[in-house]
Amino acid sequence: MQITDTPLKVALVIGSNRHGRFGPVVADWLLDRLRAHDDLLPEVVDVAETDLPMSFAPTADTATARAEVTPKLAAADAFVVLTPEYNHSYPAGLKNLIDWHYTEWQAKPVAFVSYGGVSGGLRAVEHLRQVFAELHAVTVRDTVSFHNAGGSFDDTGQPKDPSGPEAAAKGMLDQLVWWGRGLKEAREKRPYGT
Repeated sequence: MQITDTPLKVALVIGSNRHGRFGPVVADWLLDRLRAHDDLLPEVVDVAETDLPMSFAPTADTATARAEVTPKLAAADAFVVLTPEYNHSYPAGLKNLIDWHYTEWQAKPVAFVSYGGVSGGLRAVEHLRQVFAELHAVTVRDTVSFHNAGGSFDDTGQPKDPSGPEAAAKGMLDQLVWWGRGLKEAREKRPYGT
């Protein structure tokens, strides 16, 4: 089987852990797009279900929490990070998840889907690009963003005007596949950092 025949394992990272968060609505819509893309095999990593401590002092609880999430991140060929925007940036829980890991992100592509008020979470995405560059990940250019997200979805969890988000998701996921395949092939030929 050639590398192009195998679906890429993509981790969908849901970045909010606030009570009453809107993220699961966007995540469900996004999962439908990921599952419909023949080149992708998604798995969810939800910050709200990841009990990583805020302190980096190693404990038994830390080892347990890492044992649950780290293998999912390590196995992923690519990532889609779903983030809201809090105070012109991304949530602390997402930063904590990112910072507890290092090699899991290296030489892999990261795409972003954001939501928020007027900015649609784009300021959070720009901050995340800097963080992932430091972790040696490659961020794809195109994003999907939902401005005034609460009013953008209907009662069934679908965008009220799907044409824009559908087109943006297709372009973003196509780029993610291109980068994912290229970087996976490169890592298999020569492990990153050697």
